[in-house]
Amino acid sequence: MPAIIGLIVGIVVGIFIKPDVPIALQPYLPIMVVAAIDALLGSARAYFERSFSDRVFVISFLSNVITAALLVFLGDQLGVGSQLTTAVIVVLGIRIFSNVSAIRRFIFRG
Repeated sequence: MPAIIGLIVGIVVGIFIKPDVPIALQPYLPIMVVAAIDALLGSARAYFERSFSDRVFVISFLSNVITAALLVFLGDQLGVGSQLTTAVIVVLGIRIFSNVSAIRRFIFRG
């Protein structure tokens, strides 16, 4: 319940404050959001499978977001930023759809 309340408060604060993202972080924000969604759906899947751990969730969330941002940063430094960004999005997209599929199967099985 505290997580849901925190999510609602964060959304409301974001809507009213409308924070500006620094120009230097703008290429990384979409990748970080997709990585965060992957971690959230992975935790939902673990919850339904009764193997959820809050410690694992926090580590997974942070490591997904940081790793995705570092991969995009590395791609920018190597001059292949768009290709590496696409690769990260594809991999995370596959994981997101896999998690959604597992959650859907669990819900409809009962």
